Amino acid sequence: MYETEDQCRARVPAAVYDLAMRLGVKPGNKPHSVSFTQSGRMKRDLDSDQWMAFTADQTMSTTSCEFDWHVKAGPLGLISGRDALIGGEGQLDIKVLGIIPVAHAEHTPALIRGELMRYLAELAWAPGAILANTALRWRDDTTDTLSVGAGTGETAAEVFLKLDTNGHIAGAFAPDRPRSATAPILPTPWHGQFSDYRLHGNLWLPFAGEVAWVIDGRVQPYWQCRIESWKAVHSIE
Repeated sequence: MYETEDQCRARVPAAVYDLAMRLGVKPGNKPHSVSFTQSGRMKRDLDSDQWMAFTADQTMSTTSCEFDWHVKAGPLGLISGRDALIGGEGQLDIKVLGIIPVAHAEHTPALIRGELMRYLAELAWAPGAILANTALRWRDDTTDTLSVGAGTGETAAEVFLKLDTNGHIAGAFAPDRPRSATAPILPTPWHGQFSDYRLHGNLWLPFAGEVAWVIDGRVQPYWQCRIESWKAVHSIE
C-alpha cells in the first residue's frame, strides 16, 4: 500500500516535500528504481595528477538505501570495478581483465557507512527516493540546506544537501566520510557538485557531477561524470 499525498506531507519536513515537488516527484506513484549510464574521468589515486576515462552503469533503489555501480576504465576498458550497497552490505572491488583482483575493500562498518553516504549524496539522480524511501531521516537546517541520514550505530551516516537558486540539489557534503574501510579510517571532508539540470520526462535531473575530498584545506577532485542516459525501472538488479 502506497502513501497518500497527506501521509507524505505528514512524514517529512515541509522543505523536503517542497524539494520533491520542485524536482517533479509525484507522491503516491508506484515506487521504482532508476538506472543510468555515465561517462567521465577519474583518478587512480589522490596523489596522481593523471586521470583515466571511464564508462559506468548504475542502478539506485528509490525505496531502500541500495545502489549498484559497474565501471570500466583505462585503456580499452581493461580495468573493471563494482561499488555497491545491497542488503545492507557494502562492496568495492577492482579487477584487471575482469579476473585479476587489484583492490578489495573489507566488509566493515566504515565501508557500509561510506557507501550510505554515497547513496544519500546521489539522491539528485533518484529524486523519487526523497518521498518513497522511508529509511531516510530528514532535517531542514537552513533555507538552502537539508540534512539526510540513514543507518544506525556504527554505520549511521548523514549528508548535507545544498540547494541552488532554483531549489534544486546543487551539491552534497559530509564532514567525515571514511577514506578507508579499515583502520586507520581517516574520516575526511567529502563533497559532490551537480550541474546541467535538465527536464527529463517530468523530473529535473542533473546531467553532470563531480566528487572531491578536502584534505588539509585543499579541494581535490577525483571523479567527474556526465549522465548519458537515465530511465525508471521496477527493481534493482
